[in-house]
Amino acid sequence: MSDKKLSAEEAYEKGVGDQFLVPEISLGPWTSNSLLTDPKHLAFVMGRYKFVAKMIEGRKSALEIGPGDGIGLPMMAQAVEKLHTVDWDQRLIEGNKRRLSAFTNIEHICLDLNKQALNLKVDAVYSVDVIEHLEPENEEQFMLHSVSCLNADGIILTGTPNVTASQYASPQSEAQHINLKSHKELRELTAKYFKNVFMFGMNDEVLHTGYGPMCHYIWALGVGVKDEYL
Repeated sequence: MSDKKLSAEEAYEKGVGDQFLVPEISLGPWTSNSLLTDPKHLAFVMGRYKFVAKMIEGRKSALEIGPGDGIGLPMMAQAVEKLHTVDWDQRLIEGNKRRLSAFTNIEHICLDLNKQALNLKVDAVYSVDVIEHLEPENEEQFMLHSVSCLNADGIILTGTPNVTASQYASPQSEAQHINLKSHKELRELTAKYFKNVFMFGMNDEVLHTGYGPMCHYIWALGVGVKDEYL
């Protein structure tokens, strides 16, 4: 080992030089809009995906329902051996394939789980900011199709804004969120299909198990598919 002390400039170049050689990745339409108009919101979203990654880490396979423009997919692709994604918007699927082509363990599928089941079995299914966009009459079919993708010991993780926080929603969110849940309602929905349910809350990017009605964002972790849904 050399005893020569590096100058600040030499140390900087040693630390970051290779990073300038990495191809730059463009952002998708939703993430670009967040970065330009509400960058703090992007931090919240990444915090949600970090939580999911921690929960599914080490499992062989996972399915993300509704990945949007794929901002969370790199984290998930590092957490599992094989990652599947399903979305009904072909534009998002094609964009994610193009931008994230370096992640070779991701499969992108265009399909509407409200209407059609997916011929797939995985160890974990998760959705981030999806269920609040469903028409309520499609919810049962959506859940059945989601659960049908799980192995017997699989888990499901569902994240959604809390209905008690809807008074603070932006006009855009208020228009889109047609199926909001309370802490209690999300627990009950998950318990219909799973033997065990664990609830979490988030305020901004802070995860906790605090008082349900005061959580801005809520999570339900379902563990162990009930026998009648296997």
